[in-house]
Amino acid sequence: MIPKRRNFPPIKKKQTEHRLNKDITVAEVRLVGEEIEPGVYSIQKALELAKELEVDLVEISPKAVPPVCRLVDYNKFLYVKKKKDKEIKAKQKKTEVKEIRFTPNTDDHDLGFKLKHAISFLQEGSKVKIYVQFRGRAIQFKDRGELVLLQFADALKEYGSLEAMPNLEGKKMIAYIAPKKK
Repeated sequence: MIPKRRNFPPIKKKQTEHRLNKDITVAEVRLVGEEIEPGVYSIQKALELAKELEVDLVEISPKAVPPVCRLVDYNKFLYVKKKKDKEIKAKQKKTEVKEIRFTPNTDDHDLGFKLKHAISFLQEGSKVKIYVQFRGRAIQFKDRGELVLLQFADALKEYGSLEAMPNLEGKKMIAYIAPKKK
């Protein structure tokens, strides 16, 4: 007995980030590369040049009129692009947000203790989110909570600046302090 053949779906060609060689379907392209004169060429002429130089015709900017293509070895092009992206990502600095919580009745000693932490966070370059948590009927003392936040922000004015006035969100009054630029 002969086993039944299964109908497997056809293998799809892997999608690339850029269109290459025969996949470019426009009539004219703006061509750039190391060993050629930059300019507008017909697609046939561009493909011939790519074949002569034994490189790929890679569409760099498809939305331009005419589309910009480059004569380059595609694998080397991807390698260099990946390396540049990695370098850019390494140079980016993510700003962290550190949180400090108060209640409307936070004591002066506790404020001083939390102030030291906030100063170290701001010197590291992190933003500080300060908020007053209201519990139960403590929501009646919104003005006291706002006063605590403003006093705290005033004590930190040497190290950071208040981004906006404190605002009430649910049972929390929140304010952000951004570090000062060096």
